[in-house]
Amino acid sequence: LPSDLLLIVFIHGFKGTDTTFENFPSRIEHVLTEIIENLKVECVLFPAYETKGQLNAAVEHFADWLTTLTVQREVADGQGGGAGKTRIVLCGHSMGGLLAADALLAFVNSRPDKSAPLWPNIIACIAFDTPYLGLHPAVFKNSATKAVEYAGAARAVVSDVFSLFGKKGASSGVSGQPPHAIAAAPTEESGWAKWAPAAYAVGGALVAGAAAGTAYYRRDDIGTGYSWATDHMNYVRNLWDEEALRKRMRDLNDVQVRLGVTFRSFYTLLPPAPPSFSSPRTFVILPQRTSPIAAHFLPAINHQAADEIQAHTNMFNPRSNDGYYQLGLDTAKIIREAVMSARGIIESGDTEDRKDAEAAAAMEET
Repeated sequence: LPSDLLLIVFIHGFKGTDTTFENFPSRIEHVLTEIIENLKVECVLFPAYETKGQLNAAVEHFADWLTTLTVQREVADGQGGGAGKTRIVLCGHSMGGLLAADALLAFVNSRPDKSAPLWPNIIACIAFDTPYLGLHPAVFKNSATKAVEYAGAARAVVSDVFSLFGKKGASSGVSGQPPHAIAAAPTEESGWAKWAPAAYAVGGALVAGAAAGTAYYRRDDIGTGYSWATDHMNYVRNLWDEEALRKRMRDLNDVQVRLGVTFRSFYTLLPPAPPSFSSPRTFVILPQRTSPIAAHFLPAINHQAADEIQAHTNMFNPRSNDGYYQLGLDTAKIIREAVMSARGIIESGDTEDRKDAEAAAAMEET
């Protein structure tokens, strides 16, 4: 029999790039090739796109790109353009998961009738730390707190420098400052002149050259987390629309039930770290445990990340995520099960255990 063609499309998220996933796609491609017989696997990165403006425009652009790619691959593989023989898995990180989900739903809703097959033939939609139900409020709080700590550290240096010249330093307290003062932190290309107002806003009188240079050196730390989180919301404003968020989840669950398209959403989980954090932390809001969609959400544990944003942005970095290899194995297993289901094959428990062992060995090889 000719090999099946499986396309796995990776979609980056907010301010992501073509390097967002690092070598995660190549690992998944190798693992699946080793554990699924008669299968040709190709991982493809959706080219970097602007994460601003309306989400709908990005969805339309992605849908057009995927349609063209599918036809090209099916023709090249000798299966006939548009024949639907190529199976596709969508993998989106962060906002890329929203794009993947909305594109899937758009393809489902564009069928001429409900009995028509789905094309492109998407068999799974896998999200990685996608805020399907919104960003967890603690992300803002914890990021703002860290920003204040960094600002306080910079101001402490200022006071020390002033003291060296026999000058009276500014007070080291930064409590009670409004969040917008922190949110004014700079981007990489901004200079001292643009960033200075934020320093004054948190109470610093940064006028000594040496002190200014020291604080400028830390400019990328001060307020980065808070502004990153707020910018996240500006890209997709409907994240504030709770009913729209819930409807998307209901629709994805319905697509899995009616059409057999697997839907899973990994979320980063930071275990408790007393005394600062007595409870687990997540980047995204999770569904209620009693909700029908709760079973679609799977934890991706990271013991190394200092906060939720670091866990989110370093999800595919094995040096910063000790759960990286398990995430790869879990992802490969979900895809393998989706392929077997599409083939109409139900594997025995012994076969699954053997494939899991083979996958673990293959994951270490790459």
